[in-house]
Amino acid sequence: MSMDFMNQPLVWLEWTGVHMSPWKLIGLTGALMFGGRWLVQFVASRRAGKPVIPRLFWYMSVLGSLMTLSYFLFSSKQDAVGVVQNLFPAFTALYSLHLDIKHRGWQRDKAGH
Repeated sequence: MSMDFMNQPLVWLEWTGVHMSPWKLIGLTGALMFGGRWLVQFVASRRAGKPVIPRLFWYMSVLGSLMTLSYFLFSSKQDAVGVVQNLFPAFTALYSLHLDIKHRGWQRDKAGH
């Protein structure tokens, strides 16, 4: 089965004149999620009155970097710079999430550090 449909423009966006393929939508969503994690961290730190990193930051880091990594790996773009740029953050975020869960447990989502 060919994955070429993932590189074809989304029909429901044709009226905008924007070429948006499913892969590009995945990549952009991942980039927005990866960047948006800083807003989550800002809000959590502001509420706590000190620098904190909530677990949602790590979830957004992992998901955002994996989504953009998949875009650069599997879309027609296939850009080695994008792969390298997202491979290391994905690994680091997964490890940090592992440490966060190990030290605070599964159920605690309070940013206590």
